[in-house]
Amino acid sequence: MIRKFIPSTLIGRSIIIIFVPIIVLVLITSIVFYQTSWNIISKRLAESVVADINVLVKLIEDDLENYATKIAKSDFKMHLSILKNEKIDPLSLKINRGILSKRLQQSLKNLDKPFSYDLSNLEKGALIRIQLQEVLLNINVNKDRLYSESAFVFLLWMIFASLILLFMSYFLMSRQLKPLKRLAIIAETFGRGLDAPELKGAGAYEIRQTSQAFNQMRTRIKRFLKQRTDMLAGVSHDLRTPLTRMKLQLSLINDEKAKSELEIDINEMTAMLDSYVSFVKTESPETIENIIINELLKECIKSVDQNSSLFVLNEEVVIKTSGRPLQLKRAFQNIIDNSKRYANKIEIKIYLSDEGCNIEVNDNGPGIPKDNYEDVFKPFFTLDPSRNKLKGESGLGLTITRDIIRSHGGEIKLDKSHLGGLKLLVSLPI
Repeated sequence: MIRKFIPSTLIGRSIIIIFVPIIVLVLITSIVFYQTSWNIISKRLAESVVADINVLVKLIEDDLENYATKIAKSDFKMHLSILKNEKIDPLSLKINRGILSKRLQQSLKNLDKPFSYDLSNLEKGALIRIQLQEVLLNINVNKDRLYSESAFVFLLWMIFASLILLFMSYFLMSRQLKPLKRLAIIAETFGRGLDAPELKGAGAYEIRQTSQAFNQMRTRIKRFLKQRTDMLAGVSHDLRTPLTRMKLQLSLINDEKAKSELEIDINEMTAMLDSYVSFVKTESPETIENIIINELLKECIKSVDQNSSLFVLNEEVVIKTSGRPLQLKRAFQNIIDNSKRYANKIEIKIYLSDEGCNIEVNDNGPGIPKDNYEDVFKPFFTLDPSRNKLKGESGLGLTITRDIIRSHGGEIKLDKSHLGGLKLLVSLPI
């Protein structure tokens, strides 16, 4: 339940880590201040006002009404009205909540005279009525005598300072997290097989250390890929020379049976080398271009079936993305060729999801046992015991396909098809 209210971003969580303790501190300080300092201030102010009222009461009882009215206005910040032959109306008593009302009521009780007060409109002053024997005193007390704005200024300043700290924290944290955002973008770019630039070290020590580790990892991966590509290319190239000599020597053999058997072996080795070269091509650099997946699939289908009688293409949406068009075409061509080799009905569905664009290929072929779903992506693995390389079953087709899809930041998965055969799902980021 709490997770729903926690931000998913690092900067949001960092601000919460900084700001929540400040809010708690302000609340605790406000409560403590309200219960102690403001309580004491209200008590002292109320006692001071009631003491001055007590002076006025004594002056009036000594028949010094004019003098009482004069000093009430000039010295006590009070407006005094003396009403004769009037009594306190019980309905006019308005007891307000709060510490100020509580303290004023306690102080007025010390006069030992009937009283009422009204704090509902404190901006115009506090209205206090004191009942004497023959007259009713109507006293309007200036709000400054009962109300201290400095206390609330203190609380407002604490809140304002907290907001300033919040904005400063957000500004400083956002600057510190910029290198992390840049790292995420470059890592995503490099993960899709694109030529990501080297990450410049910036920010805190830990972030610079992370950037340096990423640069070292990037260099090692690129070096490893280059070594693998160069090795396979070199092996494929070196083997073609003896194969060519073997083909020339084969023409000099008179034994037709032996010649036929050797010719099959040589053709099989040539087909294997072609597969290796195709695998090496997936590592070769290619320009990133805008691609329409729908058009790419139609070209692949047309290359294996001019009439498209085996294929049913269901396009829910036109999908546009970016990548290496020749590599992606090679990957989808491998998938379509495999499906055509083993099935006579193939459905291809293109749609969008939260993961990106999805290409789903279903066929009615014999399928693949579930235990072998991961094995078929291993190099040189084939379900055909004969491993007939002349048919193109070198065991590298799906390996090449997954390498291409993953180099574009996607994934490929196998499952049981609703047609009875194999379902192959390719997910690519948009």
